[in-house]
Amino acid sequence: MITLEMMPPLMFGGLIIAMLIGYPVAFTLAAVGLSFGFLSIWLGFFDLNFLQAIPGRIFGSVLSNELLLAIPFFTFMGAILERCGLAEDMLDSMGQLFGPIRGGLGYSVIIVGFILGAITGTVAAQVIAMALISMPVMIRYGYNIRYITGVLAASGTITQLVPPSLVLIVLADQLGKSVGDMYLGAWGPSVFQIMLFAGYTFLLGIFKPSHVPAVPLEARTLTGWALWKKCLLGIIPSAVLIFVVLGTMMMGLATPTEAGAMGAVGAMVLAAIHHKDFSATGNKVLIAGVIAAGIGTIVAILYSENLVFKLAYAVTYLAIVWICLEAVRIPDLRDLIKQGYETTMRITCMVTFILIGSTCFSVVFLGVSGGTWLEHLLTSLPGGVWGFLIFINLFIFFLAFFLDFFEIAFIILPMIAPIAQKILTPVVGADAALIWFGVMLCVNMQTSFLHPPFGFALFYLRGVAPREVKSSDIYWGAMPWIGLQAIMVALVIAFPVVVTGLLDKPLNVDLDKVKIDVPQIELPPLDFGQPKQ
Repeated sequence: MITLEMMPPLMFGGLIIAMLIGYPVAFTLAAVGLSFGFLSIWLGFFDLNFLQAIPGRIFGSVLSNELLLAIPFFTFMGAILERCGLAEDMLDSMGQLFGPIRGGLGYSVIIVGFILGAITGTVAAQVIAMALISMPVMIRYGYNIRYITGVLAASGTITQLVPPSLVLIVLADQLGKSVGDMYLGAWGPSVFQIMLFAGYTFLLGIFKPSHVPAVPLEARTLTGWALWKKCLLGIIPSAVLIFVVLGTMMMGLATPTEAGAMGAVGAMVLAAIHHKDFSATGNKVLIAGVIAAGIGTIVAILYSENLVFKLAYAVTYLAIVWICLEAVRIPDLRDLIKQGYETTMRITCMVTFILIGSTCFSVVFLGVSGGTWLEHLLTSLPGGVWGFLIFINLFIFFLAFFLDFFEIAFIILPMIAPIAQKILTPVVGADAALIWFGVMLCVNMQTSFLHPPFGFALFYLRGVAPREVKSSDIYWGAMPWIGLQAIMVALVIAFPVVVTGLLDKPLNVDLDKVKIDVPQIELPPLDFGQPKQ
């Protein structure tokens, strides 16, 4: 006879077996959840009315969640920028800038990966674009093939952690935290990870200089101001887009959905101005729009929102509309926008169906006291807080061998988030506990793109690498970078301030000492005289 205590582990076991069969995860989650739901009704653990919570949660909290609207906007932004030529220009200019020093091409790949990660948010496009552009050049100048494959794959996964990562949006939603706070918490680990990658390249240049040789000076086609101009033309528009998307959100000027919408429009503008067929009239309109935006901003800072401010930004909006129409006029960009819509539709549908499936599973799991079972299991681990963190990170690390980050976030996080809040609050406080936990798992889940057998970044590399690059070189090349990401996870665990340092400090107010002074107001005396006739 199946008891209530046996149901939670049986549900986990059934889910693992069903996923090993290879059926789509979204439908597997729903099937396992509903199957165990009907089994629970038959065994008398709850009645049929309990399953009414499933459509209630799907239509009440999943499909009506405004935060999830940011996902299609950021997906569309990444789909446009990945093919518009921005990556090629930045890699070429950065490669020539850093090329003369040992490991210079590696530094350029890491830096461009960081910048592209902050404006695209898609691993596949980043790995493929950088591999197609940089791999032949690095092979030509004698870089070690395993270093080449490793740095290209690892730099592509940076986009998982650097805001505005889709992973961070999903984590914020599942953990019930602000996207802005999640972004603030991710900046520290993002920068430290870049430093780790660059430090590894620097050490290779010292101890194994033959692995990362300098590019000969005669191979440089640009020098002086021409080189710096090309670098700035790639960096400045990207920096403006990063500010429009992230700066407005962190300053409280826009919600994640509004920032994503501005990013989607900004991506079309960037794609248009980078295209070779962008017209001279479009350039003039662009300059007029930039000048108008500057005037409007200065007026708003020095004075207030007046007629000049409104007219200036009206000109800016008209310039943006004009440039978007220019993008539609160019056949290549029109096809690019269409592909962006198709990619956005596929990813958004995938996320929605996984959410629906995970809702079916989690409602039934909680109905059979799965939350209590899981809490007892995790709180009884040896080592207290640190034992819990080590166990969870090892569990997520091995789970990432087989599951995508969306699946991990939607299946596992809703179950362990309340437990993490309870256990981690004494360490960093109630406000920062889940931010620390979410960023930590984000750093961990980066490895899912690198480690075999299902490291998708390695698959992307295999698909675009020349035939002389062996698959064994791709897999072995990823190993040191997996180690660097594991070191980053350990740093985030050991030093929470890396995540919490930029967050707002909680206000420690003793409610017993709060005094509210109400000013005394003298009222005129009431007149109780005889009423007037």
